[in-house]
Amino acid sequence: MENPGLDHVVVGLGWDAIPSHGPAAELVPFAVMCDAGGQALSNDHLVFFNQLVSADAAVTFAGDADQEQIDVELGRVPEDVAKIVFFVYVDPDVRGRGSFASVRDSHIRVATAENRELVRFDIPATTLDSATAVIFGELYRHRGDWKFRALGQGYSTGLAGVAKDYGIAL
Repeated sequence: MENPGLDHVVVGLGWDAIPSHGPAAELVPFAVMCDAGGQALSNDHLVFFNQLVSADAAVTFAGDADQEQIDVELGRVPEDVAKIVFFVYVDPDVRGRGSFASVRDSHIRVATAENRELVRFDIPATTLDSATAVIFGELYRHRGDWKFRALGQGYSTGLAGVAKDYGIAL
């Protein structure tokens, strides 16, 4: 993602699920603002359905042109934030236990504020059958600029596993 001077991006998270006769898994997007050690700065630095805007207003749920869109005003992100991690987890409280087994065509993309796509990563579905949370990708600081890294890393331990790795207090 080479775009000098870019200070506002939209991160789109999307997926399609195969219809089934039972209830589909409830997928929940989540963004975590992390320090240089990869840990959440605080619970005020999380963005999800119960907290739509980070404490500094740099990261905000913006819309659903993809499944979800998260606005990131890079110029407003505090200096102590080294990366912003974007993941989706299966919420067992809504429709019961589930996984990404029925999810196909999931992706993360980064676009300008005007929705001009800069980069897109399609996550291979074959590796996610037992996953209950997936880290789609991250924006990270590198020598004063922001870069994007696609990940597609699945967790079989759901939100609890991601929370443990990133120091999120549940």
